[in-house]
Parts: sequence; structure tokens; C-alpha cells
Amino acid sequence: MTGDTAFSPNDPSLSSNANLHITIDEGSQNSENLLEEEGNDLENDCEQLFEIDGDDHENGMDVKNDHYFDIESNGHEDDGDDTNEHLFDIDGNGHENNVDEQLFDIEGSGHEDNKDDASLVDDGSGTSQRKVYPPPVVGMEFESYDDAYNFYNCYAKDIGFAIRVKSSWTKRNSKEKRGAVLCCNCEGFKTVKDANSRRKETRTGCLAMIRLRLVESNRWRVDEVKLEHNHLFDPERAQNSKSHKRIDSGAKRKVEPTLDVEVRTIKLYRAPAIDTVSYGSSNSNKGEINSQCDRSRSLNLKLRNGDVLLIQNFFCRAQLVDPNFFYVMDFNDEGLLRNVFWIDSRSRAAYAHFNDVVSFDTTCLSFNYEIPLIAFVGVNHHGQNILLGCGLLADETLETYIWLFRAWLTCLSGRPPQTIITNQSKAMQSAIAEVFPRAHHRLCLANVVQSILESLGALQDYEAFQMFFIRIVYDSLKVEEFELAWEDMIQRFGLRDQEWLRIFYDDRERWVPVYSKDIFFAGLSYFQKDESVSSIFDGYVHDKTSLKDFFDIYDIFLEKKRQKEALDDFESRDLSPILKTRCYYELQLSQLYTKEVFRKFQDEVVMMSSCFNITQILTNGTIATYTVKESEGGEIMRDVRNFEVVYDKTGAEIRCICSCFNFKGFLCRHALCVLNYNGVEEIPFQYLLPRWRKDFKRLYVPDFGSNNVDITNPVQWFDHLYKRAMQVVEEGMNSQDHYMVAWQAFKESLNKVRLVADKHV
Repeated sequence: MTGDTAFSPNDPSLSSNANLHITIDEGSQNSENLLEEEGNDLENDCEQLFEIDGDDHENGMDVKNDHYFDIESNGHEDDGDDTNEHLFDIDGNGHENNVDEQLFDIEGSGHEDNKDDASLVDDGSGTSQRKVYPPPVVGMEFESYDDAYNFYNCYAKDIGFAIRVKSSWTKRNSKEKRGAVLCCNCEGFKTVKDANSRRKETRTGCLAMIRLRLVESNRWRVDEVKLEHNHLFDPERAQNSKSHKRIDSGAKRKVEPTLDVEVRTIKLYRAPAIDTVSYGSSNSNKGEINSQCDRSRSLNLKLRNGDVLLIQNFFCRAQLVDPNFFYVMDFNDEGLLRNVFWIDSRSRAAYAHFNDVVSFDTTCLSFNYEIPLIAFVGVNHHGQNILLGCGLLADETLETYIWLFRAWLTCLSGRPPQTIITNQSKAMQSAIAEVFPRAHHRLCLANVVQSILESLGALQDYEAFQMFFIRIVYDSLKVEEFELAWEDMIQRFGLRDQEWLRIFYDDRERWVPVYSKDIFFAGLSYFQKDESVSSIFDGYVHDKTSLKDFFDIYDIFLEKKRQKEALDDFESRDLSPILKTRCYYELQLSQLYTKEVFRKFQDEVVMMSSCFNITQILTNGTIATYTVKESEGGEIMRDVRNFEVVYDKTGAEIRCICSCFNFKGFLCRHALCVLNYNGVEEIPFQYLLPRWRKDFKRLYVPDFGSNNVDITNPVQWFDHLYKRAMQVVEEGMNSQDHYMVAWQAFKESLNKVRLVADKHV
């Protein structure tokens, strides 16, 4: 696919037709018990972890270990392995790592009579070669642990490395295995006692691994994948490793299943279409589910004549000027275009810096715009919304959202966001739980508030209700305070019979701020008071905008966004803000933070004057709890509120009940007052976030590779050299001096390469 702009052909095998083996993963909370939080692999009380570190493949081994172990953090990297091209065409620059394509591999069962062909590689002469095993990807499932182990072992043998079981865990008081980590044999380093051994050092600290987990359906799912190695492959040595010697005939039979088994094992899960609005459970029988699925798959994008060619031309043009541009298309059973997703290289690179919180903008879908446009939106170092990917969707079903989220995750090297904010949709909620199980999913607060207020616009005492409702949603400091106030509101305004309002209340943990104080939102405006619902494309796209008009202004939109960021970078770096107080905290952050973020923090410093009467109410060792009184009306003793602030002197950690730091990304006036009260002269370093710093260098060049290259693979040569060269280009654009140094380096490098070429003439 290198260098091509390809579309999926009109082939029955591309779609989930009647012959496709479909598995519907419903999942439950219980099935996620083994899922670690934020890279922490300590299991819950009902499970116990065991550590196995060796070269042997354990099979039902009774390991008696009662201690917990640490596993590497949840990172996801690409391989650059180019072993397989699959059925869905996923075009980035034409040179993207083909491991991305694995998520879209859907195989039909209509090839049983020729099942061996699906497993063999054709050398171009019609001669069938050995079986090639695709790289593992998140979401693969296997019938048993042995199948999963053997698959990874055979893949490793193909590539040229050996594997071992790094760790595994079982249920407490049970030998039933619940999960395991398989790693490259070069993982880790020699222990101190082995350091003086005469044996050759083979461990390099390699991080390549897969994490397996037993899910509710008694199948083994790949939960995490790291494909990058930090060493060269040595196929000859790998052939003699313990793991590959264990591939006997029985194991090979397990690893090379019939096509039926492969279809069940490596696929994109297609789930039934469900109601996108209702929050109730579906009671549809199997026939109704299949009918919904069929209707969903028969839908296609509502396009004007020539729009498909317009899309194709847009992607071709984008790739000519942006080789790391990525797009993917989804076709229905009739070969008609159904869904589209794309993302430019700058957005892919920006995500690496700003993946802590992402909002999913479906404004065009919600208000029935002519183009069914969606967008992934992040927050940059100036607090501005930035585009992290776009798409066009045929419908709002679970199946479509799963396809879209997996497409987006694929082009971002499998790194999910920490927090994702969306509109209220049962289908979207289920898709996020499936594709981003570790992400915090929250609803857009402004959207929920607007929906409730509009629905009760005819209420007799509407103005009083509006003031009461806004106050309890935004100003409640404790969960109990909100819940009591909500009950009072229901009673006072006679809303007991409003069933739809009860549904919102049942889902309150996803949208009421008081339930999300431990989640970081980076100042995303969706959780700010007095914010209205808006799209990132406001001013560019309206309900009658055609697809042609959108593509005409798309590049203009991106360019204005980038110019705004560049201008703010310049002003933040070269202009000194005017200080409003004599507080050192203000001076400290004026030297570190970007202009716009500092301005917001400066407001907090100015508001310190409204805080008074700091009282220590509790002490527990080095941890002290204070109350800070604040006058909200501008006059002392008028509208006074109490804010609790907890301060740990030993760790210089501080936490206010208003949780301003998590919501906005900087400390509040209450916390600053307590720090000042305790004689702390500077804001502690842990509250100075790199994401806001103006001196932090951000390269908007995707870096999906490493220095590890298969020297026998010319495709990897190109990938590696191109990506490294683009980093030099990006640095060279900073100034004229940077440009001259980069240009000179390129000339010197080219001369050296030509000297090598001359030696071989």
C-alpha cells in the first residue's frame, strides 16, 4: 500500500455478511475486574497476583506466590512491521505501520474450500510460501490461554525473537488463571548475582510484550500490546530458544487453526444497532437484533452526486502535502460508502502532548446538519480547542461508534485518552466502554444543563427554577449537599412525575461536577459555568454547509488555528504580562505559563483578597485541615462560604474542596491563601504542569518509531529515515539560524551517503 491512496474494493468479504462469524461482546462490570487503573496492576481483593519470571511456558502451573508484582505502565507503541495487508484500506501516508490495519481485519467464512490460501503468502509467482502471523493487536481474542501463547510465540519466531512468561495471576484460593503478561526474552536485565556470570548478556531491557486477560465469555483477550524492540532481531539464536523448541506438532496444530477458528479469533467485533437515545435496556430478541444489524449495515452516507470523488480527491491532495495524513473508509454490504475518518499529521503529533482530556463533538449530528460531521477536540497549552481528528458518519449506532473509536485509536498508536467528554447517548457510552475501558467518560455539562432547562421552559416558576438548578449543579461542594438540594428542587417545583429528569439524575455521576473532582479536565470549557454548547467549527460550518463547501474551508480553518497558536506562542515567549499584585505566586507563574493560562491564574491571585479568616480545624500528623472563608458579594460577611483545604507539609501537597486544580489546571485562591498562611514562598513543583509551560518545546511531528529497524526490510528504512528527517525539518523552521544548521547537516549527510554509494560502484 506504500504510496497509494486506496479504497476498500467492493468485495463481500469486507462486510459483516450472513456468512461472517459474528461475536457480540456485551461485557459487564464484573468482566473488567482485572483491568488495572492508570498502569497500576494491583488487582482487587478477590484476586491474587503471581509472578513467574523465566523462559518456560507455564501451562496450568501451580505457582505459590503471595506477593504482588509491578508490570510496566500502559503504553502502546507501533511496530512498523509490514508483514500483512488486510481487507480494510487504511491510508495514512502510504508508509504507515501496517500494524494499524489489523484492527479492521474482517474475514468471512465463504473460503472454507480454499482455507489454506488465507494463511499463506504468495511470492508473486503463484507459489505458496510459509504461514505469516500478523502482529498482535488490542482486541484479539483466543479460545484458550495456550492458543494465545502459541500465537505470540509463532509470531515471535517469524520476526526473529523469543518470548517468555513475565508474570501471571489467578483468582485467590484458585488455580484458575485470570491473566498473564508475555514478553520478549530480552526484557529486563541481569540480576546482581548473575552480573558476573560468564554467560553472554542477552537482556537489553526490551519492552515488547502483550497482556492477556480472561474475559466473561471465557475467552482470552489481548488488552495491551507493545511491539517496539530495542535490539536487532537474531532469528538463528531465536530458533534455539526454549519457547520455540516447545512448538511441537500439537502446538502447531493449535496455532494454525482452520479458517473458522481464525475468523473467531482475529476480527473486528460487530455489535447490534441499539437505540441511541434511550437509557433503558433492550428486550429485543435475537431476530430483532439481527434485523437491526442488517438495517445498520445497509445504511450509507447521504451524499450528493460527485461527493465520493470529492472525498477521494481531498484525501489524495492531503497526502501529497502531508505524508503522515491518515484516513480510513467503511463500506456497507453493497459497497457503498458508510463512514469516513481522517486526521492530519500535526493533529496526530499534538495528541501526544494533549491526550489527557478529549471531547467528542457531535454538534452536526445532533442538529441534523447537511454533513454528518464529527470531531475529536483537545486542549492545547494556551487553553484553546484543537482538532484531533474528523469523520463523517452514516448513523449513530453502537457499531458505527465502535468502528470510529477504533479507527481513531489505531492512528494514535493505541494510546487512549485519560478522559473523554461526549453528549448523552447510550450507544456512545457502550462504545467507549468497549474501546476505551480505562478512560473516564463524562457528559458535556453545558449540553445536559441546556437540555434540562429547555425541557422545563414552560414551568410556571421557570426563572426561580433556573437559578436554583444552576446553583446546585455548579456550586455544590459535597455529594450529600447536591443530593439533598436536588430532592428539595424536585419537591419545591413539583417535578416528581418527570421520568426523563429521573434518568438524568440516575446518570448524575457522569455530568455533575461534584462527582468528578478527582478527574483532570485541563480547563475544558464544557465544565465551566455560563458556557454554552458550541462546536469547534462554529463560524465555518452551518446546517446548510455542503461537503464541497466544507472541504473548501477546511484548510483555511486549520491554518487559522495554527496561526493563532503561533501568535500566542510568540506573545507568551517574548512579552511580559502586567502584574496586578505583589504576590510572588503571580510573578512565579508569569515566568512559566503561557499568556492565556496565566491570565486565568492571575484572576485567582487577585481573588485572594476576598478570602479571610483562615482557621485550622484538624491536625493529623503533618496533615492539617483548614477552613477558608470567602465573601462572594464583594463585601465582608455577605454571602460568605466556607472552603475546606487540606495541606500536607511533608509532601507540600494541597487540596481544596472546590477542586479548581483538576477542573482548570491551576491552584485556586483558597489553596494559595493556605500556602501563604504556612509561609510557602513558591507554588510546589507538582502543581506546575508542563502542559501549560511556554518554555516547553513541542514538536508537531509524529514519532511512531524508534531506533530499532529491521535492516533487511527496505520499507522500514524509509519509515525510519523519513520520520527522523521530518523532525530535523520541524526544528529547522524555528528560526533562520535553525534553518541554516539543518540545511548544512542535510548537505553533509547527503555527501556522506553518496560516498558510500560510490564505494559500491
